[in-house]
Amino acid sequence: MDDIAKFNRKRWNDLVKADIVYSRPMLNLTQESALEVLDPYKVMGSVNGKNVLVLASGGGQQSAAFALLGAKVTVFDLSDEQLKRDKAAAVHYGHSIRIEQGDMRDLSRFADHSFDIVYQPYSINFIPDPVPVFQGVARIIRPGGLYRVDFANPIAISIDEDEWNNGYPLREIYQDGEMHFDNSDWEVWHEDGSMVKVPGPREFRHTLSHFINSLILHGFVILGIWEELSGDPQAKPGTWEHFKAVAPPWFHLWTKKVELPRVE
Repeated sequence: MDDIAKFNRKRWNDLVKADIVYSRPMLNLTQESALEVLDPYKVMGSVNGKNVLVLASGGGQQSAAFALLGAKVTVFDLSDEQLKRDKAAAVHYGHSIRIEQGDMRDLSRFADHSFDIVYQPYSINFIPDPVPVFQGVARIIRPGGLYRVDFANPIAISIDEDEWNNGYPLREIYQDGEMHFDNSDWEVWHEDGSMVKVPGPREFRHTLSHFINSLILHGFVILGIWEELSGDPQAKPGTWEHFKAVAPPWFHLWTKKVELPRVE
């Protein structure tokens, strides 16, 4: 585990202890709502009996949804506190899942062609380069298998949502590399309206060309791409909800693995 992984593991453990929304297990799912959580774009199809790796996605959310739909679930995450939430969700639903802790850049513990689906919600921007992940996923996923990966809009990630001045200013050169924020704290809101600030993990921009072309070079065919369109244009400018309406913060990408031709 390198310095980035050690740093981000601690940050995510602290965020989980603060009860950030991404760490709250989904304990009221039905099969219908589980499918809507995982596949609102209706790409995935049935997962019953399929081997699924929920990658860098602890917290008892996606792992619980897949298990409820009959998948054979492995959840892999850097944060031990996140994985505790997956254990709790599995117990709640009475499901058996495999839990593994580690760095998304090292999938060596998994055998070749061992998963039908690799599902990775927003997490890949916590590492400097997505290529090691794509290499690992390309090896462990079966030919024809599906890889869902979310990633930061490389334009929006350079904007701070509270910097409204009749617009949101771009403030960094557009290039691959670590993002530097004036305030790295994340706001963790609770249901009672209270809020605590917790230092966030290190994040990195991946330019669109580097991200998409790297996927293609590793044998992934793009099935569809969707922006995150959950913002509120009527919200107060300078708030997160308004910012999301102006600059969608994430992309959701579904791909299929194909066998690349051998070069003699």
